[in-house]
Amino acid sequence: MIDKKVNQKNEYLAAKRATQIESIVFDVIIYLTLLFIVVVTVYPFWNTIAISFNDGLDAVKGGIKLWPRKFTWQNYKALFTTGQIFSAFGISVTRTVLQTVISVFCTALLAYALSRKEFVLRRPLTTVLVISMYVSAGLIPGYMLIKKLGLINKFAVYIIPNIIDVFNFILVRTYINGLPDSFVESARIDGANEFKIFLKIILPLIVPSIAMICLFVAVGAWNSWFDTYLYTSSKTDLYSLQYVLMQFLNSSMNQSASAADANSMAVAASSGSLTAMVTPIALRSSITIIATVPILIVYPFVQKHFVVGMTIGGVKE
Repeated sequence: MIDKKVNQKNEYLAAKRATQIESIVFDVIIYLTLLFIVVVTVYPFWNTIAISFNDGLDAVKGGIKLWPRKFTWQNYKALFTTGQIFSAFGISVTRTVLQTVISVFCTALLAYALSRKEFVLRRPLTTVLVISMYVSAGLIPGYMLIKKLGLINKFAVYIIPNIIDVFNFILVRTYINGLPDSFVESARIDGANEFKIFLKIILPLIVPSIAMICLFVAVGAWNSWFDTYLYTSSKTDLYSLQYVLMQFLNSSMNQSASAADANSMAVAASSGSLTAMVTPIALRSSITIIATVPILIVYPFVQKHFVVGMTIGGVKE
């Protein structure tokens, strides 16, 4: 009897040790996988930072991994000595904020209207919107329309053509369709009109989708430069940050193309020209950092709203 209890205890301890070993092995695999993902994700960005702070002529040689080989601020000085970058930064920030607020609100409002079953034209209008995702009039008709509307060389050209995004509209409408109809019906019984229902009932419940499309719209507006090239290229005070950085990079590449080798570039740099001291590879890294950091700063705050929105939106009927 005693031997049986001892055997049972030993089997229990052996099973417990085996479970602990399996748990440890599983945890090690998970942490190693996460570490690999972090390295793969962070290293390219860290390498870009290292190159951006490295001497331009030395960066041409390659081999820069984690730290600059010849530390310098020259790449950033070359960018910020052009006063236009500060006004362009203001334009990009203003455009991003206004476009995000207006586009998200109008998209959510349209999604609510076309999600109502009692709205007779919801299916035809939704069909037209979806078709517009796949069929486009083209670049030239689009430019002619913008010109006809009098938006050329106007700040409004950044906002008005981008008010409604069909993909974002579909995301929000799908989320609204998943909400219980009893919320809307109860508000109507209490005498609320449709706009009040949207503001007081629907909008707080769709915060997760709102936060998601806010990020999409903001990143798209911040990174946009082609509309500046098309519609406001003749008005320098409306240049966006990305367009100014693109111009600066093209200018640097043209200068480097005229140099036969690194020695001729060094001679050009010794002449005292500030832009001649940088090379396209280093300048490209500096531009990437300048364009990316603002979005990285904003993203944690958006992520917080994702969590809050999921809590608010998790209402069951």
